[in-house]
Amino acid sequence: LHALFRPSHNNCNCIHPNQNTLIIHHEPRMQGLALVVLPIALTFVTPTVSFTLQSSPPLSLSTGILNMGILNRVTPDKVSLEIKDPVDPKALEQSKAIMSELKQATGSKVDSKSLLEVAKRFGDVPSDATSFTVSKEECKAAFEQLSDQDRTALVNIHGRVKAFAEMQRKSVNDMEMDIPGGKAGHTVSPCQAAGCYAPGGRYPLPSSVIMTAVTARAAGCETVVLASPKPALITLAAGYIAGADYFLCVGGAQAIAAMAYGVEGQDDMPSCDVICGPGNKWVTAAKSIVNGHCGIDMLAGPSEVLVICDETAQASVVAADLIAQAEHDVVARAILLSTSAKLIDDIDNQVEIQVEALPEPNRSTAREALKQSFAVQCDSIEHCIKISDDIAPEHLEIQTRDAMKVGQSCANYGGLFVGEHAAEVLGDYGAGPNHTLPTGGTGRHTGGLSVFNFLRIRTWMRVDDAQASQGMVDDSITMARLEGLEGHARAAEARSSKKPRTT
Repeated sequence: LHALFRPSHNNCNCIHPNQNTLIIHHEPRMQGLALVVLPIALTFVTPTVSFTLQSSPPLSLSTGILNMGILNRVTPDKVSLEIKDPVDPKALEQSKAIMSELKQATGSKVDSKSLLEVAKRFGDVPSDATSFTVSKEECKAAFEQLSDQDRTALVNIHGRVKAFAEMQRKSVNDMEMDIPGGKAGHTVSPCQAAGCYAPGGRYPLPSSVIMTAVTARAAGCETVVLASPKPALITLAAGYIAGADYFLCVGGAQAIAAMAYGVEGQDDMPSCDVICGPGNKWVTAAKSIVNGHCGIDMLAGPSEVLVICDETAQASVVAADLIAQAEHDVVARAILLSTSAKLIDDIDNQVEIQVEALPEPNRSTAREALKQSFAVQCDSIEHCIKISDDIAPEHLEIQTRDAMKVGQSCANYGGLFVGEHAAEVLGDYGAGPNHTLPTGGTGRHTGGLSVFNFLRIRTWMRVDDAQASQGMVDDSITMARLEGLEGHARAAEARSSKKPRTT
């Protein structure tokens, strides 16, 4: 054992504090190491959790192989340690500094010159750029330059997302009802200007342009502002088909500041009433800062998927879905909950095989993300559901028997994907529902992006018959005095047919 686990092994650091314990620091992976059956305890320390296994059950050495796997194995009681605050404290501090710099010249709006300088500093635009905006004509030219296949896919995705969003819009309407002496109701109207963010760092995400801008248009917003750093041709084309009025080639906190406060100077731009879209930790931090000054959809951070599966699932399919999320970003998370230990092992092996087959930089990105990804063996599907509800994942896949029943039993998630064929990636690319979904546990209190994020439900009331409203007036006088608000009571009494109290 001393020879096998010598400190020079590039996958582990090992010490022998005594003859009965062996501590292995797992970073990032150790697989297929033959063990001699000895009466020792093995303590594994991963970047997220540490746990100890004995050489007698529950550790089985029947095969003589200890397979650490590419997914960290976490016991159910440790899962709560994985739930993270969606706002990174350091990113929050940095975002505040960026916003302060951008507003220093004007005091209220973002200064156009300062924004261009910041955009250059962070690589959003080339160092010789004279503007951070792209015209509608340039976006149209990009759309026309696409291949027939690419253009067709973009048009199809646009059509499905638009149809779903328009159906959502039709689901809520103006209404009115009778009240004593009159009518009351609500109106449904869109905000005036929507700010839409689409990531553009590691990979171009034109699908996020469609998901955000098309939804805002379907809600009825008059002005749509789009921001995406270093936009690729396909991203510009998506901006055209989505009907963006302004296209800013900026990202991070600087993009959120520009949309929240508006831009003053060479490239004027109005402030937005609502800002939406996924992004990195600086985007999320900046959205938390401007929330209140304008509306935001959610604090959407790094992408995550959680798969609940039983022995009926196909290991290769589940592995492919875990990798699809892991390749998004080095801080993305893929989580596996299963009742089958064998399936977890099979999925783990498939993840290793499939991730190695990815091109770069996808392979390196996925491998880094998988360091904070994990698998949990649960006692039952009900146990899986409980853990999933605690995590409130962005994407929740169900690959079990009676998948729809299991899915309907889950309470907290961003988007639900039921059955083997309902791949989460189909949701990414425009099956219809929006792919901008809550992450970091925020699915416990909010849902995904929809037309409702851009709509205002405003109530009204009217009294036509003062005499018929007297019962309501009397109730208001009584309640106001119960609350100690004499001014309220006297305002109600001014509408009373009875003699009001004057002292």
